[in-house]
Amino acid sequence: MPPLEPIRFLRNSVVVVLGGFVTINVVSAAALGAFRLPTTEEKRKKSGLSCVTCRGKGFYLCKLCKGDATIEWSPLYDPVCINPCLCPTCDGHRIQRCLNCSGKGYW
Repeated sequence: MPPLEPIRFLRNSVVVVLGGFVTINVVSAAALGAFRLPTTEEKRKKSGLSCVTCRGKGFYLCKLCKGDATIEWSPLYDPVCINPCLCPTCDGHRIQRCLNCSGKGYW
């Protein structure tokens, strides 16, 4: 039967080291959260002008399907029949991201 003293020492050492890492991680995360500086994006949102195209929403009605979610399409130049297809611009969601403000709602 091996002596238990070295195993206890090793176990206690591992617990102390892991506990130190966890403590340092928690303290540093709390400090970074408390002293966080506003990012450039937050400054722009606070002082930026509202987008006139989407009225500050970031989205507007799809211009290709006009909110229908489908378009009429035919692979032939002179179509015999026209197939309704899912709108490739909005993927059937009926709205598209504003191209003027990239969906942010401000400039």
